[in-house]
Amino acid sequence: MSDLLLVHGTCHGAWCFDRLIPELAALGVSARAIDLPGRDGSPTTLDAYAQAIVDAASPGTILVGHSAAGFAITAAAEADPTRFRALIYLCAYLPSPGQNLADMRRAGPSQPLLPAIRMAKDRQSFTIDPALAPQAFYQDCPPDLARWATARLCPQPLAPQQTPLWPRASGTLPRHYITCDNDQTIPPAYQRQMAARLPETCRHALASGHSPFLSMPGQLADLLFRLRRTLLAD
Repeated sequence: MSDLLLVHGTCHGAWCFDRLIPELAALGVSARAIDLPGRDGSPTTLDAYAQAIVDAASPGTILVGHSAAGFAITAAAEADPTRFRALIYLCAYLPSPGQNLADMRRAGPSQPLLPAIRMAKDRQSFTIDPALAPQAFYQDCPPDLARWATARLCPQPLAPQQTPLWPRASGTLPRHYITCDNDQTIPPAYQRQMAARLPETCRHALASGHSPFLSMPGQLADLLFRLRRTLLAD
């Protein structure tokens, strides 16, 4: 059984947490990461994302969703709120009722990721231009690490990002938000706007770009350790 279940965002996979999980283990925190369905570009749905997360969790699991996975972890908590202890949004989209992820992306003050998106011919998925990926996702990572991560990016199915949510049950769970204050993918001001929907004590910050699990895994692990301790004490 894992304390934390780590869920990746757009075009990523479980691999992106490879540097974070050992840091958490060193602090005595059990964590695992999963691949969401559709990483080969095949059709999938937000419901399939939710089911994959529910299936991977055990009672009392704390979900950590990065970026687009804010929708995936919220959908999972809507599907079965009794299975989770809390939700942690890591520079992630915090769903608004009736909006899909694409709506929320467009609602932000800017869309820094847009120039890097390359739509598939059938318009059912997209990829990230490898030449632009380091700036899109790994702004504060060493060049060799950014290249390593870029080589592992995969197609992103569109349907899960075009499906709206009407969150209700997930709001009954403790929720925390970690803003990344040097993020050049989701504008930090927009992250703070979303986080402001949660109590002040549930808002936290890292001085990182969009991928702190790569650029500062030790600091992120320390913050998650402290959040887990608080959540278990409640």
